[in-house]
This record gives sequence, structure tokens and C-alpha cells, in this order.
Amino acid sequence: MERAYEIRIYPNAAQRELVERTFGCARWVYNRCLETRKAEYERTGRSPSVHQLQKLVTAWKRTDAPWLAEVDSHALQQAAVNLGRAFDGFFRRCRAGGKPGYPRFKSKRDTRQSYRTNWGISVPDARHVRLPKLGLVRARVSRPVEGRVLNATVKRVPSGKYFCVLTCTDCPKPDIPEGRIEVLGVDVGIRCLMARSDGNAIANPRSLARSERKLAQAQRRLSRKKKGSRRRARQRARVARVHEKIASQRKDALHKATTEAVRESQAIAVEDLNVRGMEKNRRLAKSVADASMSEMARQLEYKCSWYGRRFVKVSRFYPSSKTCSACGQVNQAVVLGVEAWTCPACGCRHDRDLNAALNIAREGARLLNEADGTAGLAGTGDAKASRTLVEQA
Repeated sequence: MERAYEIRIYPNAAQRELVERTFGCARWVYNRCLETRKAEYERTGRSPSVHQLQKLVTAWKRTDAPWLAEVDSHALQQAAVNLGRAFDGFFRRCRAGGKPGYPRFKSKRDTRQSYRTNWGISVPDARHVRLPKLGLVRARVSRPVEGRVLNATVKRVPSGKYFCVLTCTDCPKPDIPEGRIEVLGVDVGIRCLMARSDGNAIANPRSLARSERKLAQAQRRLSRKKKGSRRRARQRARVARVHEKIASQRKDALHKATTEAVRESQAIAVEDLNVRGMEKNRRLAKSVADASMSEMARQLEYKCSWYGRRFVKVSRFYPSSKTCSACGQVNQAVVLGVEAWTCPACGCRHDRDLNAALNIAREGARLLNEADGTAGLAGTGDAKASRTLVEQA
């Protein structure tokens, strides 16, 4: 089991200077390797391997780039590895018929900079991280780092903050109690961040909508600053901090909702939504993006894998919102803007999202039964909830 721990670090002036220098050296090596690979392919029709490029990096230190010896050597070697992975992704996308995305040269003006290293890494206490060449760096370690550290990625985000991402393997699985719900249906949407088949509905925090006025004001001030000036650079960081706060609020709500859902269930069923297609609707695109529907499904899937839960996706063509959870009648009159409706067959009053969650749970249980080759799995959340939720508006 592998995990990544993102830790905020606070390098001092000397450490900050060395980190920035390492960013520049790793970027220079990446661009030089890309240039060498393109020239070699145009000349001979064959591209040098990653190992050959790494040998060239060592040779450049002795010839035309002696200043590369001032930074972490593993970060430079990793830059050649990153280029190899970029070309692997390019060829994979070409074979799949998608947009290839040929590797491009990195720019020093990019507000996101990073490098990776894989030696001399440790977390001695809750306030420090040991990194190669930097030594002890002040940090904020909010949780114990478990497992064996594979590598560390030092990065600077657009707001100017520095982070260290530790990738660990052999991490122990968390001890959690057995879930009380056999199959939990989850319906994600714009009105509710998560509607569950046990009757709980988590409201959408609408992080972007709440901060949209402040963001617009910061962006308007940025547009009035002279390009290339220091004031423009400072205002760009202020805009980045607003974006960062919106993303942090959204991430916090998603992690809390998904962790609670996984802890309380034995299996989770979600709907396989076409989020990319929904974002093409110009009236809903901003709200769909703010709800982070794809990220919700992604978190549920990997957390189910961590905690030993089962995970299933229900087809996007399954009429979960139009089907009555009490009698099974499909009401074609239910359209996108309807939040509550009454079944014409049995007269039950339904909340759109909670009714969809109940239907997703039942369809998910059926799919799990088929996968197991068994029948009779009855858990679709609380049985009492399935009878009472149909009366809620």
C-alpha cells in the first residue's frame, strides 16, 4: 500500500535560495535532454534512452555546466527520468487515438516549479523534514508519516508557498470498524454535494460561488498593473491565494464526506456521470466544475481500496432520478430542473437526489450480486430509510 503525504515546509533564506537554484538546474537539464533527444532523432532516426541521457547529465557537469554540481545530483537525474515518462505518455496517447501532447520545454516564468529526489529523506519530528543538500527544514507535519519513504517532491505553488510531498510504500492499512450499511448508494450533484441512500444529504459548500466576488476584485486589480512590474507580481500572488483558498475549501469538504461514507459502509455504488459532457453546458459549467463530481468518485474509489470496501459504478444511462424507489415506475416527466416530484403510479413524494441515491444503491447491489454469482443481497442502506425517504420533499 502506497501513500503520499503533503507537508508544508518553511525554508530559511539560504535554503530558499538553494531550492530555487535546484528548480532552475532541473529545468535546464530537462530542456537540454529534450533538445538532445530531438536532435538525435532527426539525425539518426533513433532516440537516446533515459540511461544514456543520465550519463550525459554527468558529463555536462565536467564540461559546459559545472554549476550543476552545486545542487542535488538525484534531482538532475530525475529530470531525465521525467522526460522519459513524458515521451511514454505521448506514445501511449498516440496509440490510443487521443491528443498526443508532445513534450514541451519548461519555462522559468511558470509559477509552479518542482524537483524530485530519492535519498537522504527523513521526518525526525513533527516540526522538521530532512532533505538532501537542505538539511533540516522547518515544517508542519500534521500526521505521522508511516511506511518507507520512496522519494520526495519539493514544489513551489503559485501563491509562493513551499511544500514537500513524501511518497511512502509498505504503509499499514487503517483499522476501521465494520460498516453498518451493506451497500451505500451515493448520488452527486450541484444542489447536494452528496446524497446518500441512508437519508443523509451533504449540502454543496459552493466554494467558488462564495468567493467569486473577492476573486473578481483581485483579478481586476491585477489587470491594471503594469506587466513586468513588482506590483503585478505581488498582485498575481494575491490572486493565487484566493484560488488556493477556494481549492482548499472544496478539498476539505470532499475528503470529509468521502471518508465518512467509506467508514460507515461495506460497499459503495456511484453513478458513472459524463462530467466532461455536462461541463459543455454553458449554463451549468461553472457549477458542475465547482461541485467536483469526478473528484468525488475518484476519492471514493481509492478510499474503498484502502479500507477494503467494495466499489461499483452504475451506468450513466440507468434512470436513477426518474425511477420511483417505492414501486419502480419510471416517470419520464422528471427533467433536469425538478427537485421533488410525485409518483403518478403510487402517489409517493420523492426528493430527487435522495430517491436517486436509493435507486443507485439497489442497482449497485444487483451488479455486485452478478459479479459474485450470487443472489439475494438485500442491503441498500437502512431498510427503514428506503420506506420513509419516499415521503420527503
